[in-house]
Amino acid sequence: MDDEDVANRKVSFRKCLEHLSGAGKAIGVLTSGGDAQGMNAAVRAVVRMGIYVGAKVYFIYEGYQGMVDGGRNIVEASWESVSSILQVGGTIIGSARCKAFRTREGRLRAAHNLVQRGITNLCVIGGDGSLTGANIFRKEWSGLLEELAQNGEIDKEQVQKHSYLNVVGMVGSIDNDFCGTDMTIGTDSALHRIIEVVDAIMTTAQSHQRTFVLEVMGRHCGYLALVSALACGADWVFLPESPPEEGWQENMCIKLSENRARKKRLNIIIVAEGAIDTQNKPITSEQIKELVVKQLGYDTRVTILGHVQRGGTPSAFDRILASRMGVEAVVALLQATPETPACVVSLSGNQAVRLPLVECVQMTQDVQRAMDERRFKDAVRLRGRSFESNLNTYKRLAIKLPDDQIVKSNCNVAIINVGAPAAGMNAAVRSAVRVGIADGHKMLAIYDGFEGFAKGQIKEIGWGDVGGWTGQGGSILGTKRTLPGKSLEDIAAQMRKHSINALLIVGGFEAYLGLLELSAARDKYEELCVPMVMVPATVSNNVPGSDFSIGADTALNTITDTCDRIKQSASGTKRRVFIIETMGGYCGYLANMGGLAAGADAAYIFEEPFDIRDLQKAPSRPCSASAYLRSGTWTRTTVRTTESNVEHLTEKMKTTIQRGLVLRNESCNENYTTDFIYQLYSEEGKGVFDCRKNVLGHMQQGGAPSPFDRNFGTKISARAMQWISTKLKEAPGKGKRFMSDDSICVLGISKRNLLFQPVAQLRQETDFEHRIPKEQWWLKLRPLMKILAKYKVSYEVSDSDQLEPMHHRGHEEPAAI
Repeated sequence: MDDEDVANRKVSFRKCLEHLSGAGKAIGVLTSGGDAQGMNAAVRAVVRMGIYVGAKVYFIYEGYQGMVDGGRNIVEASWESVSSILQVGGTIIGSARCKAFRTREGRLRAAHNLVQRGITNLCVIGGDGSLTGANIFRKEWSGLLEELAQNGEIDKEQVQKHSYLNVVGMVGSIDNDFCGTDMTIGTDSALHRIIEVVDAIMTTAQSHQRTFVLEVMGRHCGYLALVSALACGADWVFLPESPPEEGWQENMCIKLSENRARKKRLNIIIVAEGAIDTQNKPITSEQIKELVVKQLGYDTRVTILGHVQRGGTPSAFDRILASRMGVEAVVALLQATPETPACVVSLSGNQAVRLPLVECVQMTQDVQRAMDERRFKDAVRLRGRSFESNLNTYKRLAIKLPDDQIVKSNCNVAIINVGAPAAGMNAAVRSAVRVGIADGHKMLAIYDGFEGFAKGQIKEIGWGDVGGWTGQGGSILGTKRTLPGKSLEDIAAQMRKHSINALLIVGGFEAYLGLLELSAARDKYEELCVPMVMVPATVSNNVPGSDFSIGADTALNTITDTCDRIKQSASGTKRRVFIIETMGGYCGYLANMGGLAAGADAAYIFEEPFDIRDLQKAPSRPCSASAYLRSGTWTRTTVRTTESNVEHLTEKMKTTIQRGLVLRNESCNENYTTDFIYQLYSEEGKGVFDCRKNVLGHMQQGGAPSPFDRNFGTKISARAMQWISTKLKEAPGKGKRFMSDDSICVLGISKRNLLFQPVAQLRQETDFEHRIPKEQWWLKLRPLMKILAKYKVSYEVSDSDQLEPMHHRGHEEPAAI
């Protein structure tokens, strides 16, 4: 990069900062309606991003009630006032239902209180009711100010100066009941609470051969019930949007007894609290219990989870989602004009988007109207692609047709795990096996990776064999890092011996390399000319072709939980810095995203080169979050650090926040090891802070899979099997050879889309030396972590700074997280 390039980049930095300038602006942030884990992370992001761009940010305590009451309920926030709240559930600024705000008189008082403090930008974190109220307030704003002026409560100058109100919403709701976003803040954490209970209940239920009926929240939305049923392999689920057909009582009892006949020692039935039948009559958990006891005589218990679902620490996913949305909300407020309609910051696939608030609320209300009118298919469709995908997948996996009703394909499909174990692999295998059987295939399990494949460790696997697999960590099939290269002849012989017509690989970078080797050997071995697809599964999240890998979310939660405990241990110890080493090879995903979720001060990764000047006190100098500055590729995820890490922490220790957290990816630098950084910080921090270090190691690969990994593994693997079935149907005869690139693919999420990408195409996008993709989406979030840790960096957050229509869809298959 020459001097002219550097100068041009510096100009772009200045433009970026000017564009985001909030000087002279005031932002009010409030949480309203039901609380949800992650709300505090959103509040923290709004406050810190607002202060970062030069705006004043005000807490509005107790939601709209605090806005109406004014006084001490509206207080200017400082950087330190949102410290140590990232891991706290609920909302520190309170939430309340407010009847007064529903009246014009109440909104008049609220407008007066905001004008007195110069607040004309409002960030509302709540559900559809809270966001609807905010939009009404925005529309009435100029009229309210005119009325206040006529009453003599404000002067004409104030009316002119504060002539319009900007409103941006973020959806905080554990129910995931808001149309327009794939996930609402709090939903993933609520699923964590549910799955923790389900996993605990399953052990006691198996001991006594019991049936458990679990009631989860969701008065008007069955998302929690549906996804938890998918994540634990429940026998039956009751939802408001999709009531069971007439005669469900008999069908459910038959299903439960069939499962017991297959030697299943327990039954799990999940009920949304708002579950109804086709006549809109409630279906209660007690009613279901009585039915099971009367018809089957099973020992049956009811567990109502209640408000435990709202409590506890937010998950890593919710912290990252809330932080992304909070920063995006501030940017949207600063970019708004008097003509800009109120918007909602939403998640579409893996992208932050802005949608019209009114349209989102309208569609959310349309769902309820469709249910009231018993148009249940419309209700499911209106809920969105994520809900519909989950429902279709659950139906395919939960209910097995009798063998004589399944049309046989006469094809054998094999499934194999390759690489290091990752939580969620077993959920992916279960899903593939059951979808394959439903499609009429004979499913074969390959044990111990390619090594076992070459030795012929292959057995048929049935529907019942994979029961209870969703909640188990590791790899039940066994997995090894061995590549197929040296055993291609033996593998081809085994494919011929077992008449394997298609192959599904679940694994990480070794699986990707193995797929490339199988692809290259097709010319030599015709047995390899079959459809092959890979589902990414690795804690490192380093597989080209997918933004997410099965297992990475579980590892991220382990890191986040550990950081929380470490930070808590420092609460009684003044001025201490912790150095924590994460896994990931050369990929810095876990370190960077773990740092964002845990509120770290720094995260050292391979993709952003650093040297001793970054660690010690150093003059300001440009650096980039792009992995490939070395090769001349410049991305817009560019950062400019103006102070070193030790210097930054020294300044921090002068405040009330007297503890620091530094994450280091295991292979970020061969010379600056964890021990080296620990010793350097210890030396440089003498007299200011002391240090401790912690290497997390393989605990990041272990444990029960998170709800996200269970759900993601289940859905993506089911989709992979559908692709295989489609390919096999395309074959005019059983002996067709598949030679084209599009018959050997990696399936993954890329931005908003679910893509099958030929492995030959992905070769060009891979840094094989360091086992990472050449471009990684999460690097654009790198500056976000630094901003929230109070570093001075430039940052362009938006994928799109335009308001999108609700029904925006690309040509690709949409991804639903």
